[in-house]
Amino acid sequence: MKYAALYLMWLCFMSLICMLAMGLDKLKARQGARRIPEYRLFLLALLGGGPGGWLGMYAFRHKTKHMKFVIGFPIIAAVQVLAALYLLKTGG
Repeated sequence: MKYAALYLMWLCFMSLICMLAMGLDKLKARQGARRIPEYRLFLLALLGGGPGGWLGMYAFRHKTKHMKFVIGFPIIAAVQVLAALYLLKTGG
């Protein structure tokens, strides 16, 4: 259970970071300012921010027309959530 709790905390933390990054990038896009590169958004998602990135995508209506985000973020989020469920089920 110890690892499951740590993993869940990490997912929550990184999801918050990724969601905030999506919001910040949307704000910068509206202002015409320098943007956060797409690879960094994907990196944040891969490092545990998949669920938050996916939520941020629709909360801020950002990157919803880019198929690599529309398909990639939900897949990343699903893998991360399934890993968390597996850890919880096995007592990891």
